[in-house]
Amino acid sequence: MHEILIIYFVIANIVGVSIMAADKHRAIKHRWRIPEKMLFLVSLIGGSIGTWAGMYIFHHKTKHWYFVVGMPLILFVQVLLA
Repeated sequence: MHEILIIYFVIANIVGVSIMAADKHRAIKHRWRIPEKMLFLVSLIGGSIGTWAGMYIFHHKTKHWYFVVGMPLILFVQVLLA
C-alpha cells in the first residue's frame, strides 16, 4: 500500500510541474491557458510540491499573491495531515 501511495504522489507532482510548464508555454505563445482552478486542483490532489516547484522553475504565477501564498499553504496542510 505504501508503494502505491508513493507512486501516486510522484505522478501527481510530475503532473504538477508539467501543468505549470505547459501553462507558461501557452502564455508565451498567446494560446488558450490552463484555468487557475485546474492548477490549484492538481496541487490539492497531491501535486503541491510539483506545482510549487514549477512556479519557480518556470517563473510562472510568481507575481500572483494567491499562488505565492496558496501553493505553500496547501503543501503545509498536506504535510500536517500526513
